[in-house]
Amino acid sequence: MSDVRVALRVNGRAVEATVPARLGLADFLRDRLGLTGTHLGCEHGVCGACTVLLDGIAVRACLMFAAQAEGGDLWTIEGLHADGRIADLQEAMARHHGLQCGFCTPGFLVTAAELLAEGGRPSEQEVREALSGNVCRCTGYQGIVSAVLETARHRADRGDGPRDGEGAGRSLPAG
Repeated sequence: MSDVRVALRVNGRAVEATVPARLGLADFLRDRLGLTGTHLGCEHGVCGACTVLLDGIAVRACLMFAAQAEGGDLWTIEGLHADGRIADLQEAMARHHGLQCGFCTPGFLVTAAELLAEGGRPSEQEVREALSGNVCRCTGYQGIVSAVLETARHRADRGDGPRDGEGAGRSLPAG
């Protein structure tokens, strides 16, 4: 199997690497970059534990090759946490008991970050639909949904709508 060169931005910094052509994106993030918050659960794209943002869109890292992220702007849970972008969501998740064992939490947070980047006040149904690709075996989903709704409401009340470059389908700013 041949190697390929990939260049992309990961959590706001330039990354270049030579990788096997069939190296999975989740394995690249975890094993090559040490970003272990991207969890591997089902490895079939069903559970959502490996969700990352690629060019502002939530994708399953277990379903992609690292080479498919070439030229992209990729954000993992570590990057979203480090720049404070999801601090309010993390606090709301704790307040609403939206986490227990924590295995699925990074995927839920990244998926919710995509929805919240769009701004506005999503309905409960819209939140449930946005999170429908993420599975949690420990909690009921109500705490997670309540946390996202609260965060969206607080951001809207503060006037934190989407900024240029933010939102689904667009790359999130580096900080």
